[in-house]
Amino acid sequence: MTEPENATEPAPVAPADATASAAFPTKLPKIRLIAKPALTPDAPEDSMWELIGGRNTFEKLVRQFYVGVATDDVLLPMYPEQPDLEGAIQRLTGFLEQYWGGPNTYSQERGHPRLRMRHQPFTVNPDARDRWLHHMRVALDTLELPPLYDAEIWAYLDRAAHAMVNTFEE
Repeated sequence: MTEPENATEPAPVAPADATASAAFPTKLPKIRLIAKPALTPDAPEDSMWELIGGRNTFEKLVRQFYVGVATDDVLLPMYPEQPDLEGAIQRLTGFLEQYWGGPNTYSQERGHPRLRMRHQPFTVNPDARDRWLHHMRVALDTLELPPLYDAEIWAYLDRAAHAMVNTFEE
């Protein structure tokens, strides 16, 4: 190989063989995996919210999650509006879609998320956390997301669930 004309550009690297270059393209799509709320109601094109299908995907996730919650004798009593969980479904959908780069409607309607404060009145012990994570894992699996997206969302949900624990008592 020869030295490139522009000294600031690195010299191109030739693939070891044609199979390697086909299996590993040199130009990967640009994605932002660090979530942040959208500044406008229209999500940026590279947000996780946009990449996985927008509101429809998050609403599907949350509705499936609440199918599990509706049959859970530990979690269901934490929802005072039961058996109608529609308000909870809309709040969680709005929160998640905002967190992952969608519209900031949640904050416009409810203010700062303040997750720990909002969950403080409830007994969130390790059992409740694990049940929440179980139902969320089942729901997330129904989306059949690409592994990288699934892992990124799951890592956040796992961290958030652990942060909500406010007692170790039964």
